[in-house]
Amino acid sequence: MVERGKRKYRTGLVVSDKSSKTRLVSVERSYRHALYDRVIRSKRKFAVHDENNESRIGDTVKIMECRPLSKTKRWVMVEVINKAQ
Repeated sequence: MVERGKRKYRTGLVVSDKSSKTRLVSVERSYRHALYDRVIRSKRKFAVHDENNESRIGDTVKIMECRPLSKTKRWVMVEVINKAQ
């Protein structure tokens, strides 16, 4: 892919592959609470464009931010890191 400035990359788990060329990827992040100093885990689901339909439920994938492809899709899949059994 051609480099066009700084783009965000995330690693997440595919939770849905029902749509054609679209995957729902759950990305989990952990951070420390500012006041209570407790580690908080939060999840967010992203609609990701998968051009070749190569990922399945349970796969770990790397996604990259891109231009809006539809109403909800703003991410594109870069690679499948780990295949599910």
